[in-house]
Amino acid sequence: MISFQEFTLENGLRVIVHEDPSTTLAVMDVIYDVGSRDEDPNRTGFAHLFEHLMFGGSENIPNYDGPLQRVGGENNAFTTPDLTNYYISLPYQNLETAFWLESDRMKQLAFNPNSLEVQRKVVIEEFKQRYLNQPYGDLWLKFRPIIYQKHPYRWATIGADINHIEEASLEDVKAFFYKYYVPANAILVVAGRVKFDEVKALAAKWFGSIPGGEKPQRHLELEDKQVEDRHMEIRAKVPSDRIYKAYHMVGRYQEGFHAIDMLADLLGRGESSFLYQHLVQENRLFDSVQAYQMGSLDPGILVVQGQVSEGVDIEYANQALDETLHSFVRSGISEHGLQKVKNQAESSLVFMEVEVLNRAMNLAMAANSGDPNAVNTEADKIQAVSLDEVQTWAQRLFIDGKSNTLWYKKEL
Repeated sequence: MISFQEFTLENGLRVIVHEDPSTTLAVMDVIYDVGSRDEDPNRTGFAHLFEHLMFGGSENIPNYDGPLQRVGGENNAFTTPDLTNYYISLPYQNLETAFWLESDRMKQLAFNPNSLEVQRKVVIEEFKQRYLNQPYGDLWLKFRPIIYQKHPYRWATIGADINHIEEASLEDVKAFFYKYYVPANAILVVAGRVKFDEVKALAAKWFGSIPGGEKPQRHLELEDKQVEDRHMEIRAKVPSDRIYKAYHMVGRYQEGFHAIDMLADLLGRGESSFLYQHLVQENRLFDSVQAYQMGSLDPGILVVQGQVSEGVDIEYANQALDETLHSFVRSGISEHGLQKVKNQAESSLVFMEVEVLNRAMNLAMAANSGDPNAVNTEADKIQAVSLDEVQTWAQRLFIDGKSNTLWYKKEL
């Protein structure tokens, strides 16, 4: 159970406090409710670019990392299709330094051409290294537009086209900041050896004077019901053939999510999973195979992927994978197996929450989705998943007309 209290400043900033006197740390986690799904299709990659720009200096602090390092702190950030997250960890005695740093860059980034050019080059280089010059790196750049026909999940967080970042102007960047980086569109979590009253006073002192802005309203286009299988092939200089399959599913906080999560674990989590036992262990058609869901806030995907064994024809491997999925639907789901993956999932949850930073992030993400107490009901929801639910979802997902398949083939 993660205990917490919360309050909201007059400017709309929602603040959540989790007290843990057993640690010597204080952590601050700030979520801005903006991800790549919120971007203009002709200006993609901005949410990720901003993750970098936020470390480029603000109105009163030209070097973000320097003051934090001097008080023994560290920080990082990440961007997803759904949100952007910034976090700080430091000795609890220096908590106010975190308030100073985060509030100053929320109030006013130091917009200047030099900062934009530096971070633009960093992002472009990341795009090239991770997505263009790495084996299988362009997988999701090419596969997402097949899976998603309408929803902005159809482009990757890095962006749909490197030109969108190359052509970004300072005015484009400013407009993005003033629309999304406002108190009304943020969640602030402070956790560790902190006191609620202390946090309340510091939040008012450092964030209270920042204009609240307005929370942007989303009007995202949802996917039509998929009625036919989709297929694509890529051939490139990669070491082995791979098969990727994606199936549309519900969003992270929608009914059925936990059942599908358990379904994915039964299929492809570890060497005892159904796919591994049949396709790797018994038939040696794949060197590895796994299944997982993306955890997207909007309706997302369950992914099944495998690396085809050397000398095995990819078409034959694909047919065997489909047959194994159908066999799983018919007879591969047992009460014993379900309880095993439930216990594994709950153990992972407990282990993750040992770290106070993880607790803070989980609170922030749950609050951003509407209910911070969702962190305390997760284990119960996992254990409540029934065999019938898992079987029902398996029957809905793994049927003709619902698959998106990518063959990533090595050049001959």
